[in-house]
Amino acid sequence: MKIQIINGPNINLLGKREPSIYGNVSFDDYLVELKNSYPEYQIDYFQSNIEGEMIDKIQEVGFDYDLIVMNAGAYTHTSIALQDAIRAIKAPTIEVHISNVHSREEFRHKSMIASACLGVICGFGLDSYRLAIEGGMSNINR
Repeated sequence: MKIQIINGPNINLLGKREPSIYGNVSFDDYLVELKNSYPEYQIDYFQSNIEGEMIDKIQEVGFDYDLIVMNAGAYTHTSIALQDAIRAIKAPTIEVHISNVHSREEFRHKSMIASACLGVICGFGLDSYRLAIEGGMSNINR
């Protein structure tokens, strides 16, 4: 089973950026832990601050991978293009957020991509990614 994690803008700054919201652990450090927890899955990682590069990655893997776990960052709230890319592919996509976006600023309460996703997980810190993998894979294995 192949899983692609796609992270959007500013996720490359985890561990440095607003640690009171996003914690002190970099995504690269967390990814090692995640891969160790799921040795039976191939987990690939991609991060970009550029919307078009994220769309290119979705299209690249969306017909060959079993699951996409995506934290689109601020593009979550603005990108119809990401929504269209998710709808165009075969692989189910789960939207994740490290923080509880519903307890933050009003503009973060609306997701432009959620309607195209299998599900949404938010507010569990980096553990949101683990929950997305477990939920996504259990849905696929039904």
